[in-house]
Amino acid sequence: MDNQTLQILIAMVIYMAVVIVIGLVFAKKANKSSENYFLGGRSLGPWVTAMSAEASDMSGWLLMGLPGVAYWCGLADAAWTAIGLAIGTYINWLVVSKRLRRYSIRANNAITLPEFFSNRFREKNKIVLTIAALFILVFFTVYASSCFVTCGKLFSNLFGLDYVPMMILGAVFVLVYTIIGGFLAESASDFMQGIVMFLALGIIVVVCGIKAGGFEAIIENARSIPGFFEFFGLAQPETTDVGGVATQVVTNGQPVFGEPAPYGVLKIASMLAWGLGYFGMPQVLLRFMAIRKEDELKMSRRIAMIWVIISLAVAVFIGIAGRHLFPTEHLTASSAENIFITLSTSYLPPIFAGFVMAGILAATISSSDSYLLISASAFSKNIFQGIFKKNASDKQVMWVTRLTLLAIALIAIVIALDEDSVIFQIVSFAWAGFGATFGPLMLFSLFWKRTTRAGAVAGMVSGAAMVFIWKLAISKLGGVFGIYELLPAFIFSSIVIVVVSLLTPAPSKEIEEDFEIAKTQKSI
Repeated sequence: MDNQTLQILIAMVIYMAVVIVIGLVFAKKANKSSENYFLGGRSLGPWVTAMSAEASDMSGWLLMGLPGVAYWCGLADAAWTAIGLAIGTYINWLVVSKRLRRYSIRANNAITLPEFFSNRFREKNKIVLTIAALFILVFFTVYASSCFVTCGKLFSNLFGLDYVPMMILGAVFVLVYTIIGGFLAESASDFMQGIVMFLALGIIVVVCGIKAGGFEAIIENARSIPGFFEFFGLAQPETTDVGGVATQVVTNGQPVFGEPAPYGVLKIASMLAWGLGYFGMPQVLLRFMAIRKEDELKMSRRIAMIWVIISLAVAVFIGIAGRHLFPTEHLTASSAENIFITLSTSYLPPIFAGFVMAGILAATISSSDSYLLISASAFSKNIFQGIFKKNASDKQVMWVTRLTLLAIALIAIVIALDEDSVIFQIVSFAWAGFGATFGPLMLFSLFWKRTTRAGAVAGMVSGAAMVFIWKLAISKLGGVFGIYELLPAFIFSSIVIVVVSLLTPAPSKEIEEDFEIAKTQKSI
């Protein structure tokens, strides 16, 4: 290991040590009860609420996936996705946060998303709870695998070691940390990680501008590539098959691009649809439930929006800059996701590069600990205690939680074994799954009194099923059917909820009373 690599490693070890210390500090309080472990006793302040929500949401996808898309095929896909996410973030904080904070308390102080849906409809046989918990397990396991892929690519690229053991090492670190500290440790460290991610993006974009001789040079280069710097066109890298992987052709030391693909209204709507996913994202929705005071949500919204808009814009631009500074460094879509690492290790002093690399690790940890914890709570709190052993003690729930964390992590590791996995593609599928399964139901549960339990069940199942059907079958038809699966699945689930709710008996007076109180009565 050379001196440069050693300095990078030292910086990252220092960062990881700080994260572990945070976990230990909060471990005692977190383990007092399952409510503290899973929701932090509803004690989050506005800064921690905002930063932890966005850091856990964006993950390593922000620092690797999004710049990778921009590096590979230009501005359009990355920019429209970022715009959709920014709009979705704002609407979610503006419309959903306050009502959910109130309603979760009214719904028998629900501390998990499945529990909220179940208590919202005052169900006794726990069908809604079970279905919601199972879908969380499925989609968050996929999500966690994307984080482990990020860890594997990061460590493998930095230290020149094999991908699989590096991915497993990252997964073990995240698992141990999550088991120790619970939601409070996760949220506190996510606050710090959100700051690290923000600074890492800012440092790299400034360095890119300096090394390129100004941002104008970066933009000029992007415009010279057909369709690369357009909102209504998509660059098409010319590729050839190398070992079963589509690899970009290089001629005279320059990457080769074909004629740009058209980028019409349907494609734009497809990318903007990413914003719909926020209404069903458990890791964000739980922060709305956990904030200590409803009045502090307004400040949290402002903090979150500033962070999101700047971070997304900078991440996209870093991908554009990377194509100018390292045009032939990454010749596959999977490799393109390493452009942030390449820029950091090439242009920064090793010790600073290590802390910037910690930004990627921060993004990964802040998301994967959320995914693992929410998945574990879905099983231990909602299925184990809610259905199989209703008189289970808090201690028993905590043990089942830890065993579930281990099982989920093992499955996610298996999914992440493929070194050629593209983080953006894994995240997009899991994002669609959550958005279509829970997004419509969340909106109708909070804002339509006539929503019934049967409508809720039908909406979740139909939304999740349509994500799989559209992704695996209908999208293969191409043309207008080649849109992002979240959009048709979200619409289909919404229609099903309305139709089934109107065809089934209206909710009871008690359920309607809960709805009206949550609508009008301010929570403390």
